[in-house]
Amino acid sequence: MRTLALALLACFVPLTHASEAVVERFNYVMADEQRREQASLAGQERAVFCSYCHGETGNSKRKHIPNLAGQNPRYLFHAFEKFASGERTDFVMSKLAQNLSMEERVNIAVFFSQQKVNPPEGATDAALRNTGEKIFQTTCTGCHGAHAEGMETMPRLAGQPDEYIRKALTRFRENDPSRAGSVMIGVAAQLSATDVEALAAYLSQLKLTPAEEMANINRLRNVTAAAQ
Repeated sequence: MRTLALALLACFVPLTHASEAVVERFNYVMADEQRREQASLAGQERAVFCSYCHGETGNSKRKHIPNLAGQNPRYLFHAFEKFASGERTDFVMSKLAQNLSMEERVNIAVFFSQQKVNPPEGATDAALRNTGEKIFQTTCTGCHGAHAEGMETMPRLAGQPDEYIRKALTRFRENDPSRAGSVMIGVAAQLSATDVEALAAYLSQLKLTPAEEMANINRLRNVTAAAQ
């Protein structure tokens, strides 16, 4: 219970890793529809290099690579900042993020956040999915939302490839050095291998309704407007 409480507290920590000027720029872009549209168009041009792994619209071409489509823009932006600073490490992403300007990181985050998620096709075991739903509802909603839509600085999990979810949770469970410092280390330590499989089955097939998608978009925009 203590671990869960600490994890919930960490969910509401602001973008302290990014400089104040960068956060102000991000909020400025996100607070206005016309600026968002301009940033999205610019981001689409610069995101060409992302398409080889994450797909042209942010829907992953490989099951071990995450979707970026529909992802919370603040989370994406924050992820770029962590890769650029070295706080997070990845053979490909670390190099790419370091070669992007602040403006490009903002624009790419905005572009992918506007794209529609296409959950992977294929049936999964119904009983396993039901187990995954129960685990998610009792453990994960505080940070990732009731529908796995994510929060301002926490990722959307709904519709992510099952292999990616399995791989990510296993890294956290095994205290992988590349994930050091994440609140997920303590949360995932409480999960069994079967729990991980169940969560992957549930989340990979989870789709938000149009109303839920719109509610999430409006919530994120309201949070950004309040920060102005």
